[in-house]
Amino acid sequence: MDSAGWKTWAEGASSGLGAGMAIIPYVLLQHYRKLKLSDQEMLLLIHLISFKQVEQKDFPSLEELQEVMGASSQAIAQCLQKLLKAGLISIDEELDELRNIQYERYNLSGLYEKLGRCLAAEEKNRSSQLSPPKPQESLDQEEGHNLFIVIEKEFGRPLSPMECETISGWMDQDRYPDELIRMALKEAVFAGKVHFRYIDRILLEWSRNRVKTVDDAKAYTQKFRSGGRA
Repeated sequence: MDSAGWKTWAEGASSGLGAGMAIIPYVLLQHYRKLKLSDQEMLLLIHLISFKQVEQKDFPSLEELQEVMGASSQAIAQCLQKLLKAGLISIDEELDELRNIQYERYNLSGLYEKLGRCLAAEEKNRSSQLSPPKPQESLDQEEGHNLFIVIEKEFGRPLSPMECETISGWMDQDRYPDELIRMALKEAVFAGKVHFRYIDRILLEWSRNRVKTVDDAKAYTQKFRSGGRA
């Protein structure tokens, strides 16, 4: 191919580049570090999105991912395992009833959910900065009802995303009542051990001993301090 032919080919290729574009959420590019993702894990997510959007492949093979990423299949498998463990992706099993074929696909809803939380936190911070100051009485009342703010005050610093997830896990997964978490926080402050691991140990100990209310916790704590551990 002569130089004129190469020029024509290049012009045709450049004009067609837009036809196979994948849409990557800008918030992912902004916040992937907050999700504790490495550059390689981020690149893997981009390729999973691209395979789905451009090639309509919901479950690209390790070989296909290896070809576009230039990484070993073992490294890619490790990245996939970390993303699965973090809940950023999941693997769904689907059934094609017409052909009676079962197939798998990557589900990225966990990633989008966590990115949505990042956006919500940003919007909350932005709104709090723009909103006019509230009367001290109503502010104290609001803060008293917000568990995250209460814990931040006791720690004397902003909570990290991982710590916020821990608190959410206590409430949503472990189903600890709000007032019981506050009681465990008070116990940690009383013991001079204000850190999440100690609070989690208190809550776990109470759960094992069927402590479900603040009154139960007070009775159990009193018994513990008097040397009569159950």
